[in-house]
Amino acid sequence: NFEVLPEAREKIPAVTHVDHTASIQTVSRNQNPRRYDILAEFEKITGLPVLLNTSFNLRGYPIVRTPREAFAACVSSGIDVLLLEHCLIEKEVLDVKAYTSFRLTAKGD
Repeated sequence: NFEVLPEAREKIPAVTHVDHTASIQTVSRNQNPRRYDILAEFEKITGLPVLLNTSFNLRGYPIVRTPREAFAACVSSGIDVLLLEHCLIEKEVLDVKAYTSFRLTAKGD
């Protein structure tokens, strides 16, 4: 873990642990050009070259494993944008009510 500088803590609270450290991973264009380009574009938009890597699931539901489950989680939650391979889904342009047939299967079902 690395210490998060005091001036950065309020900008990236989701990645800052209680001891003011963060577990970081770096990406070079050579290693992973697509992920590098996503980070670079995110930095242009937000001023922050940081993304949080976390498991993708909603509370009470299993981790997302398929594109269908990812889409269902998106339309069932507060997620605004979903990037699936080369497909960018912006929730604000969807008629979310048209996708009510998408149901997530809770653990134990």
